[in-house]
Parts: sequence; C-alpha cells; structure tokens
Amino acid sequence: MKFNDNKTGRVDFNNGITYQFKSFIMQGSPFQGFEFEAYMAMKAKKINKMLDVAIPLRHPLKINEAMRYSLLAGGKRVRPILCIASCELVGGDESLAMPIACAIEMIRTASLIHDDLPCMDNDDLRRGKPTNHKVFGESTAVLAGDALLSLAFEYIAFFSELSSAIGSKGLVAGQIMDIESEGKAVSLKELEYIHVHKTAKLLEACVVCGVIIGGGNDNDIEKVRIYARCIGLLFQVVDDILDVTKSSMELGKTAGKDLVSNKATYPKVMGIDEAKNFAYHLMNQAAQQLACFDTAKAAPLYHLAYYIANRQN
Repeated sequence: MKFNDNKTGRVDFNNGITYQFKSFIMQGSPFQGFEFEAYMAMKAKKINKMLDVAIPLRHPLKINEAMRYSLLAGGKRVRPILCIASCELVGGDESLAMPIACAIEMIRTASLIHDDLPCMDNDDLRRGKPTNHKVFGESTAVLAGDALLSLAFEYIAFFSELSSAIGSKGLVAGQIMDIESEGKAVSLKELEYIHVHKTAKLLEACVVCGVIIGGGNDNDIEKVRIYARCIGLLFQVVDDILDVTKSSMELGKTAGKDLVSNKATYPKVMGIDEAKNFAYHLMNQAAQQLACFDTAKAAPLYHLAYYIANRQN
C-alpha cells in the first residue's frame, strides 16, 4: 500500500498486490505480555469519569440529559485512548492529553447522534440502546449533537489538526460522499476517499494531537499519522465485514443496513475474501509504523490495532 500524500490521505490500491489472509496472531511479538484489557479498562474508567463531570445535569435539563445519554452510553473509548497512548508513546503524561481525549469523544458522539438521524442513516439502535432521536426526539438530538461539538472546542480551541479532521476537509467530506454514493457503482479509489475522510481522519487527529502534546518530532508525527490511516481503513473494512456476517444483537446496532441502503462497502467492491486479506495487510502496515518506538510505550497502540482487526462488534 502506498501513501501518496499525507495531506489528502490517498492510498494506491492498484499496486498489483494480492493480500494473503491469515488470522491475526501475536506469537513471537515483542508486545506479548502486555495487559491490554486491563490497560483499556483503566483508561476508559478515567475518561468516563472526566466525561461525566463535563456535563452535569443542570438547566435546561432535557438537552443535558440528551447529551449525557449518548456520551455516557458506553462504547470502547478507542479514540480518546489512542490520543492518550500516542502522547505516552513519545514520553508525555496522560494528564496532558486527557482534555483533548475527552473532546475527541464528544466529537465522535456528536457525529454518531447526527449520523443516526432520519435524514441521514435513519437508525434506531446505537451501542445496544435506542438512538438519541428515538428517546428525545429529532430536534433535541440535533441540538445535543451541536452542543457536544461546541463543548469539545471549549476543551481544545487551539488545535487546528482536530478542526481540520472534522470539517469539510475531513469527516463531513466523507459523510457527504457516503450519502452521495448510495445506489451508485463506486470504485476502490472513491471508497478509499470516503473512509479516509469519514473514519480515518478523526483517528489521525487522535494520534497526531497526542504526539504533539507529548513533545514528539516531525518523524514521530508522520509515523503515527500513517499508523492511524491504516487502522482507520482497517476499522471500516472490519465494520463492513461484520455488517454482513453478524446479527443486530451481536453488533449492538442494526445489521445489514448497508446492504438495504445499497451503500458501497469493501465486501461489495472487493469481495469478502479480498476484504479480509486487505484487513490483514492494513494490520501489518500499522504495526510496521511502530517499529521505531520504544516497545513498552508502543504496546498500547499495537494492541489497539490488533483489537480493531479482531473485534466482533
């Protein structure tokens, strides 16, 4: 896989490589022995505590209830943990990254609230619970998403990296292209554009902001940027595969919606076997970017990539 431009995130799929699918195993890995589940649980607990404090139940009660409903609905907290782990990767302290990590989770949640709306994906289920607009109504859901986005920037007003990742050059660009592509024949290049922007750009911002806060240099930033681009695409490839192989109960969200809405997906464009092979390739590419870092400090990021590759929901 060739990264042509670290600004646009273009990936060249037409390189003639046939990806050989293997299971994602860690035998012989320098990262063996790392207590990943304990690490994730510890970081998620701290993040959840900060998020809980960030939105107290105050007047006007309904909007704060709606914001808290989605923000505190669980979730794996992968994005804020990526930010914290990237900060720690280059020697920074967790406390430096926590504000932007929480802001990233607020932005992610806002995007999910809006994505589930009837005018977008029209989904009824998110993280195993009714979606925000099903509980609070469509108008309150729109405002809750807007309020979370605004609150996020109270935490990190000086970070242009993040604002670029979620605006018309990032997440919004991916979302609009995703909507526009429904029912149309989409090439791999076009599919790449959608998911680099809709999914990978925010993951990039997580790790790049973490490394900047931690004092990393330009080479560190470039390595984690490519790492995030890989796991962003990996996340989407796996998501597309799960959408056609798992039930709604297993996923905690509506299964098969991409098929019903005739959206472009990796299994649809590549075939499910090649999509699995491509996921394996992306996992390897992500791991290679961490080779120059201290093994102990890179372990959380390696395990996060491994987790994304092997997730079941």
